[in-house]
Amino acid sequence: MSWPVWIGVALLGGCGALARFGLTLSVADRLHPHFPAGTLAVNASGAFLLGLLAGASVDGDARLLFGAGLLGSYTTFSTWMIETQRIDEAGKRRLAVANVVLSVVFGVGAAALGRYLGQQL
Repeated sequence: MSWPVWIGVALLGGCGALARFGLTLSVADRLHPHFPAGTLAVNASGAFLLGLLAGASVDGDARLLFGAGLLGSYTTFSTWMIETQRIDEAGKRRLAVANVVLSVVFGVGAAALGRYLGQQL
């Protein structure tokens, strides 16, 4: 991998992290205070976009830049896990289970939709 690609991945990674932060705050301010809807929105939209890249057969440096750099820092598996665990610790087991189920259903569905649309390009 060339140095320009390394630098591009780092810069796009920073952009992805900022986009995640912005969307998470924007969604969290509007929805249920005890449900991590911002993380759900970020991960579902990231799954859609990654599916779109895969469906469009994006490869090489572009896949590294946008798949690993931008979307890798945009989506957040670890935050999803810790938020679910904290909801459960707070005694809201149904909400924790809902977070797991909705995240998996929306994430897989969004990735499939993105892949399908990407194949149509």
